[in-house]
Amino acid sequence: MHRPWVRFYHPQTAPDLPPLTSPHLPAFIREAVERYRDRPAFTLYLPNGTQGTMTYGDADRRSDQFAVYLREVAGFKHGDRVALQMPNCLAYPVAVFGCLKAGLVMVNTNPLYTPTEMIHQFVDSGAVGLIAIDVFAVKVAEALPKTQIRTVVLVSVADLLSPVKRLVVRAVQKYVKKTVPPISFAHTTFPATLAQGAAKIASGADPQRYQDALAHDTVAALQYTGGTTGVSKGAVLTHRNLLANVAASLEAWKPYLTEGTEVMLTALPLYHIFAFTANLMIFFAIGGRNILIPSPRPFTNLQRVMEQEPITWFTGINTLFIALMNEPWFQAKRDWQLKGTVAGGMALAAPVGERWQEMTRTPIYQGYGLTETSPVVTLTPFHRPKMKSIGVPLPGTDVRLVNDAGSEVPIGSPGELLVRGPQVMAEYWQRPDETEKVLKGGWLYTGDVATMDEDGYFEIVDRKKDMILVSGFNVYPNEIEAVLAADPRVAEVCVLGTPDPLCGEAVVAFIVAKDKTLTADQVRRHAKITLTNYKVPRTVVFRDELPKSNVGKILRKDLRDAAAAAHQADG
Repeated sequence: MHRPWVRFYHPQTAPDLPPLTSPHLPAFIREAVERYRDRPAFTLYLPNGTQGTMTYGDADRRSDQFAVYLREVAGFKHGDRVALQMPNCLAYPVAVFGCLKAGLVMVNTNPLYTPTEMIHQFVDSGAVGLIAIDVFAVKVAEALPKTQIRTVVLVSVADLLSPVKRLVVRAVQKYVKKTVPPISFAHTTFPATLAQGAAKIASGADPQRYQDALAHDTVAALQYTGGTTGVSKGAVLTHRNLLANVAASLEAWKPYLTEGTEVMLTALPLYHIFAFTANLMIFFAIGGRNILIPSPRPFTNLQRVMEQEPITWFTGINTLFIALMNEPWFQAKRDWQLKGTVAGGMALAAPVGERWQEMTRTPIYQGYGLTETSPVVTLTPFHRPKMKSIGVPLPGTDVRLVNDAGSEVPIGSPGELLVRGPQVMAEYWQRPDETEKVLKGGWLYTGDVATMDEDGYFEIVDRKKDMILVSGFNVYPNEIEAVLAADPRVAEVCVLGTPDPLCGEAVVAFIVAKDKTLTADQVRRHAKITLTNYKVPRTVVFRDELPKSNVGKILRKDLRDAAAAAHQADG
């Protein structure tokens, strides 16, 4: 297949993906540990300023202990599904690596899920084990009886800190803030699992023997889709999928990385596939240090870290960038050591990216990916960025744009984005009907509409499902959102379509205003400067906040009923 974008790869980037050097993820982990054993791998920053660091060797030793606990004490078998439900903390990478070393399948779960959402994911995945944060034990207690989970390990955000720090944090949680509820179900604490695993290893247990059954095609994770457009489904990601995506991403990124020195600020949750691959796996491979933030909200939680740590890389999404740039302390910062910022998870509005670059005096690069692609598909060539572009496909990745008839569209014309590459999921877990809808002839049909320019750079136009049809004209919400977001009086915006008896669908804009005197007529007048009339919002709704997913992605589906009601009220 013709790949016009290859000519814009960095000279050090291979035009195709080299053969994978690791047979499975545990080998990948151990290879990194051999190179960087004594280097710091993870630093936890709690809101009160408490810190704790774990080396590569510590992560390896503890994950060996946890793997042995899972197999020899808990009794899990190769291929069993184990749910991980915790925020960024030192226990998270240990649990991930331990599950992989034990030959189990990770089921990353949002700790903010409601019991109903937890039950769906646990039951759908067939999870028989759960590793969860203790502060949400009440929700766990409600969900457990309706699942197949037989073993629960409870994690504290203070686990793996020094004994004194752990004691202080736990005391504050329990007696001052009272954030840890009474536990009403059988469980084991995370430190206890490590102690039991260590005892088994001392008696002769060998965690490396669990790897004998692992291969590239072995399932490593069930990564559930965000559910922004419907019911969440489990993308089956193999060891090859994740290894290939890390390798291809590094091919594109490595000219800008220095092994053993990079510091990545990890404010996005590691249980989300973007941060899982871009932060956890990629920076572990190069000897980097991940600074773990359990929650960036309130955004002052990031102030001490950004002021004290020599951060060289940062990953984020549009809404996070906006929130940070509105913080006075962020606006006052001048001594940036950033090499760059990578945006993903949702479209980066050009005004946001331009403002970020101006404030941090460092570049911002956009990428594109999906849960189903492990996740990275494209990344901006760092030496030749285009602000509105999601970049070019990674080495070894093919992308096509097709119309509804399946024919490729001309350069510059919008078409559905199709992906083919080693990072594409095997299937949706136990959903052959849903799998058939998106995997056809070796291509993943993403449902995203994009264009490609003469250089082979891609730009997302919108979700195909979110496209609005106004009097026969295709209207893409992202285009309107970008225009409205450029108004300095607008903080956040979400645009969607709602049924209209005259024109089929009408455009509705939900806005969080910076300037509380902003009116709907002023919004429309601003839009008319740039947009043709049928793209201008017919209805404008002002909100104090917009509904968002766990990583801050605005959930259009949660606004559809409100859009219909507001438009109907407008007449």
